[in-house]
Amino acid sequence: MKERSDEPVRSLFESLHSPSTFSAMSGRPPRRRPRAGAWLWSLFSLLAGLVHAFSLAWPVAAWSLPGTAAGQPSGIWQLLAMGGLVLAMQWSDRAGQAAWRAGLFATAWLTGTFWWLFISMHTYGGLAPWLAAMAVLALALALSLYYALAACAIWWWAPRPRWLQALLFASLWTLAELARGRWFTGFPWGAAGYAHIDLLGAWAPWVGVYGMGFIAAVLAYGMATGVTVAVRTVTWQLRSHQRSEASRRVRASLLSRLGHGLAALGLWGLLLASLWTGPALLQLGQAGTRDHGTLSVWLLQGNIAQDEKFEPGTGVADALAWYPGQIAEALSRAAAGLPAPMLVVAPETAIPLLPQQLGDTFWNPLLSALARQPDAPQPVGVLLGLPLGSYERGYTNSAWGMDPAAAALALTSAGGPGDLPFFRYDKHHLVPFGEFIPPLFRWFTQLMNIPLGDFDRGPLAQTPWSFAGQRIAPNICYEDLFGEELAAGFLDATQAPTVLVNLSNIGWFGDTVAIDQHLHISRLRAMELGRPMLRATNTGATAVIDHTGGVTHFLPRLTRGRLEAQVQGREGLTPYARWASRWGLWPLWLGCMGVAAAVVLAGRTGSRRHKR
Repeated sequence: MKERSDEPVRSLFESLHSPSTFSAMSGRPPRRRPRAGAWLWSLFSLLAGLVHAFSLAWPVAAWSLPGTAAGQPSGIWQLLAMGGLVLAMQWSDRAGQAAWRAGLFATAWLTGTFWWLFISMHTYGGLAPWLAAMAVLALALALSLYYALAACAIWWWAPRPRWLQALLFASLWTLAELARGRWFTGFPWGAAGYAHIDLLGAWAPWVGVYGMGFIAAVLAYGMATGVTVAVRTVTWQLRSHQRSEASRRVRASLLSRLGHGLAALGLWGLLLASLWTGPALLQLGQAGTRDHGTLSVWLLQGNIAQDEKFEPGTGVADALAWYPGQIAEALSRAAAGLPAPMLVVAPETAIPLLPQQLGDTFWNPLLSALARQPDAPQPVGVLLGLPLGSYERGYTNSAWGMDPAAAALALTSAGGPGDLPFFRYDKHHLVPFGEFIPPLFRWFTQLMNIPLGDFDRGPLAQTPWSFAGQRIAPNICYEDLFGEELAAGFLDATQAPTVLVNLSNIGWFGDTVAIDQHLHISRLRAMELGRPMLRATNTGATAVIDHTGGVTHFLPRLTRGRLEAQVQGREGLTPYARWASRWGLWPLWLGCMGVAAAVVLAGRTGSRRHKR
């Protein structure tokens, strides 16, 4: 019997190949499959991508897949969808084919995730339907290139042991996620980790959403590998000549395979065990945080139609009447000794005009009512979203924090309404095309009939508003999508926020799954940082989220009303807040690159030993 295990075999086209030249991922010699099979795998990749998108928040109320519910994430279906991609890659015959299938998967996933951008561009922007659809598809295609390149590298560099392949896949896939979330201003909406708020959420205070995505990728690879190994084992059993050859190769490397098998069992066993110990792991991750008192709040949801919001005769007049009316009611209840909030929160651009456009006739009654509150133990304060600035100084998308002392000072201030001495937060992470126009794309924004502009960017880590015994840190619109930027405010634990507040207007995207997706993004930020998240929005989802990511209070979408709640502030730091506040996402970047490099090096070392 021959001692070498690289006995030549024939491929589909009768070319001679030794097993040492087989693709480590596919386990087969390079060859071309019939076109029908290739197209079926392409269709399979597209369908898996759509399921991946829907796993972030199921978009259809009329029917759902088993284990899903309208508007809710499903970690199981995310694993199955990503496992489908891994199967498509493992059954690819060339690196280009693996990249093509990953690109199709990512395009379907991303298009199915943020398809609602079409509504903002067509319904409210007046862009032609075909052009709006092409814009969404073009964005998805551009972002899918990160994942196609990752898949190509995975196919080329994959070592033979499957557990090392899983680590390489997770590392390079996570690097693609990080690049999408960072480069060219970043748009990480729909990252895989958001599907795992319930399944893998216990890891959030340790590794954040991208670390959760890494763990999910390892698990998905293990699931797919089990299917691939089972199919190929059955195939070998049905082919006697391959069965004898496979048996000889297994005996020749029994110890090596046993070692890799134990490593694989240890890796996947540890991660699977975390699914059953989730509550304890989450509690341990947030053990460094503690109670910091209670805050009673009113969260306002005006439900002003987006096509009327900036119209003087309809939406503007409605906003200028309803939001101040709610504030006045809170103040009157406090003055009468009735249950009243400590804080009233109005959403992004609740006041849709600049302060100087409104003048004293609007501001003086509101400020006077705030300033003349009795000497109660805790007077009412207001957090109000509005635009600030001027043509000369530039404009910002901002929020004011208004308390009685600042209101009294403002009434005697010699400055204009834009210079009032309130706490001020200026949005840092601006929306491309909406709040700033990327170079070379002004022609595109000129095709739309919506109020766009070039806003100025606020600082990264702005000082929280100290009010009612809490340190309140606002964020506006999709800023809560960037957990590392929120974490920058946690560098000094003694001055870190105790309550996070998101002010948003998702009315641009209609009654769609965007509302649910944004809610889950806020939930994950609460889990990562160990802080409650208050959400005040125009059309939804207005909600109170506790520090464990649970939604404790919720206002139905597309309704006008206020959400009355008590929220528990928190202090102290989670592990994620500690390392992300110091180094941002660099530990993940370097960790994934280090793991990928180590796996590639180990694979090449193993390959040389195999040849010897």
